[in-house]
Amino acid sequence: MSRSYRHSPFMGHCSHSDKPGKVQANRTLRAATRRAFSACRDWDNLVVPLLREVSNVWDFPKDGKGRIKKTWPDYAKYMRK
Repeated sequence: MSRSYRHSPFMGHCSHSDKPGKVQANRTLRAATRRAFSACRDWDNLVVPLLREVSNVWDFPKDGKGRIKKTWPDYAKYMRK
């Protein structure tokens, strides 16, 4: 793979992906849903929590993306895959 390089100079801040944060958020959602089902006595009044109610996207490990400037000392290193 001698020609494997990035075609656009953008890279994520602080982490490679949001996957660990999404996994934890969905685990929390499933636990809250189980608690809601077990505490419910009347199925007509069941209130199931939403994902945004039990997690916060601002707490995820990745902090967005930014442009890699050509003036960085390791520009060529970051442009390789």
